[in-house]
Amino acid sequence: MPPVSSPARARSWLLPATLGTLLLGVLFGAAILTLFLHEAKRGIWDRVASVLSARTLRIDTTQPTVVMQVRRLSRLESVAFTMDKMVSGDREGRILPAFLTGDRILLEVHGEAVAGVDLGQLAPTDVRVSGHAVQVHLPPAQIFTVDLDDQKTHVYSRTTGLLVPVDPGLEGEVREQAVENLRESALAAGILATARRNACSTVTKLLLGLGFEQVECE
Repeated sequence: MPPVSSPARARSWLLPATLGTLLLGVLFGAAILTLFLHEAKRGIWDRVASVLSARTLRIDTTQPTVVMQVRRLSRLESVAFTMDKMVSGDREGRILPAFLTGDRILLEVHGEAVAGVDLGQLAPTDVRVSGHAVQVHLPPAQIFTVDLDDQKTHVYSRTTGLLVPVDPGLEGEVREQAVENLRESALAAGILATARRNACSTVTKLLLGLGFEQVECE
């Protein structure tokens, strides 16, 4: 007479088989869903995939975050003003003529003035966020550097009187005057207004990239 399996023994075999089948079904379903979400890019299937994935866009536009993002631009150099000109300087005696005691130098000068806005000075009160709109009050524009290009600036001519030696400090004084002249020329050309306008343009692009729909830069 053949042996009869007990109910307990049958259940012990049936439970692992059921769990294994269930696990395979879950893995297969997850694989199909993943493939569907990756491939459904158009039409109604794209909308169905968006609903299934249940993902929403979240952009952090709180005031401290906006201030921090703008400050990361640090010293925003937004405009450069260049100058090429001839600058002269001379020393002349009060009694004897220049060909005896005079000292004259002519410099060919190339320089650059760089201006912008120091966004590190931006205060939390300078940024006002209202929904998808933001208003920013930038720090004042300023000239960061005024320098001569030593490789392009050189002595064009030098004339020294017969009775005096070459004055070693004359070239340095003429260079200092050339730097000051470059600064004044840049200011007269409106370098600060241009720097502020360009800085506003850069900050506006940054904030639009953060998700704002309306940006007002003062």
